[in-house]
Amino acid sequence: MAPEDRRAALIAATLPLLREYGTAVSTRQIAEAAGVAEGTIFGVFPDKASLLRAALMNAFDAQPAMDALAAIGTRTELRARLREAVTMLRAGMNANAKLLAAPGDPLVDDPEFRERMLDNRRRIGSALAALIAPDRDRLRRSPEGAAHMLLMLIAVSVHRGFGLGGEFGDMDDEEIVSVLLDGLLVRPSSTPPPTESPT
Repeated sequence: MAPEDRRAALIAATLPLLREYGTAVSTRQIAEAAGVAEGTIFGVFPDKASLLRAALMNAFDAQPAMDALAAIGTRTELRARLREAVTMLRAGMNANAKLLAAPGDPLVDDPEFRERMLDNRRRIGSALAALIAPDRDRLRRSPEGAAHMLLMLIAVSVHRGFGLGGEFGDMDDEEIVSVLLDGLLVRPSSTPPPTESPT
């Protein structure tokens, strides 16, 4: 196996273990999951911390989310597009939520990681804005502003209000999209929800 392939295989084996055990995962567990001898790890990475850092950087790579958002396209109506985007983005945020709070996280004080996270948010925000753009004339905010509001709603729902309590964790994908597009006012039961024609 080529060195880059071995590196990728070790990272792929490490990620689910990091999500389950945090940084306490052992190199023995990683080697068993990858189907290699423990010494193989140190032929690719100088130490465990380097492997964990590479795995964490990989977990927060924005490109898979960018590709998934681009694949949604703009043929369906806005509400359906955003529901699909929210479902995908929430799944990714939920999968990585524990990684951000892992004790001993080697990226806590890593400036490169912080810059990458900011860049990822910008890139995902731009991809979301592209999904919203065909409907810009129907919105009070720009597609970029709406995209950032949607990302904030998703993050608050995943991280349960960032420790502030409340019902944030009870919001499902449909409600997140509805809060963005319809606001918080309860619609009278006799008033049907807005309908949209496919664009």
